[in-house]
Amino acid sequence: MAKSRTELMVERLRDLQTATPEIEAAAVVSVDGLTMASSLPANVEEDRVSAMSAAMISLGERIAGELGRGLLEQVHVKGDDGYVILMSVGEEAVLTTLVREGAKLGLVFLDMRRTADDLGNLV
Repeated sequence: MAKSRTELMVERLRDLQTATPEIEAAAVVSVDGLTMASSLPANVEEDRVSAMSAAMISLGERIAGELGRGLLEQVHVKGDDGYVILMSVGEEAVLTTLVREGAKLGLVFLDMRRTADDLGNLV
């Protein structure tokens, strides 16, 4: 039996986490703030992550555009315990990851871009 689009996206998110152990959790969220697929810990509210991700990417796009920085590639937020990194998946979705403190961000960005490109074919 063929896998659903959501199952394929969840599989790709888990592959990302396996390949990049610094990524603790990941989700694909529509620009409307709805969860399309996720691999989040049980203690994280999926709906809140989705809503905040959509708001952050929208604000990031507006800031980049209005300040002449071109098209938005990513938004990242650094906290004491790590990062939240958002990356566009086409024009309709966002890849959101929770990344451990001390992660090599260059590698994380590279793996996220590859995953976002793959997910773009599924969205």
